[in-house]
Amino acid sequence: MFGLPITWGDVLDILLFAGILFGIYQILKRSGATNLFWGIFAFLAVWVFIRNVLHLGLTGAFFDRIIDVGAIAIIVIFQEEIRTFFYNLGSRFSGRLTFRDRTMSNEETTRQTAMMIVRACQDMSRTKTGALIVLAGHHDLKAYADTGERIDARLSTRLIENIFFKNSPLHDGALIVDNNRILAAGAILPVSKDTTIPQSFGLRHRAALGITEMTGATAIVVSEETGHISVAQIASLTDIATISDIDESELLPLVIKALGMQ
Repeated sequence: MFGLPITWGDVLDILLFAGILFGIYQILKRSGATNLFWGIFAFLAVWVFIRNVLHLGLTGAFFDRIIDVGAIAIIVIFQEEIRTFFYNLGSRFSGRLTFRDRTMSNEETTRQTAMMIVRACQDMSRTKTGALIVLAGHHDLKAYADTGERIDARLSTRLIENIFFKNSPLHDGALIVDNNRILAAGAILPVSKDTTIPQSFGLRHRAALGITEMTGATAIVVSEETGHISVAQIASLTDIATISDIDESELLPLVIKALGMQ
């Protein structure tokens, strides 16, 4: 169009670079550092302009040194976010390709387990009993289970409610469900640094979003203040963790999907 030969490789290159930039933007957005992203982007644009358009050798060399040091500085500053990104990516990849040495529950067992979880959440919602339940699905949460009390018990509505009873020593932590069983209770989860979380959401909600960001697992929260039920999950199209209040009628199919590893 403008006398420039454009190939399919050029188009792919542009799309791939745009995807990388978008991924970096999403990582920094969750850390509340979007201004830093645009600052870095503006600096790179100036650097490219000086090197490739103005051809200023001395100034370009100075900018080159800043770029070399700045890349290392960014890795050091955002090492936790970068680690989270690759941990999440590796967890999903291995979860799809690695053979899991465990017996898969059939659809009826999964549905019964989901019904017990939903009933427990409904009961705790009515009594405003705070709760945090993590559904592992195909994600490996053993490292987080080790931070609490290992239970490995058959799941039931009453057991869930007893664990989150206000006088229970395990009610403040998270309950982890894996392979239709209670793997652990009182587990400590990473807290999300997402600055867009509504102020009405408390520490349980931030922990639910944190474990979802780190592993892709689904987390259910019952608010101790309002009794509202919230769910943290990965958005299917964007791979970004979100958390929002949910109607009780919507909870059952969501839990079935999370337990069934669909």
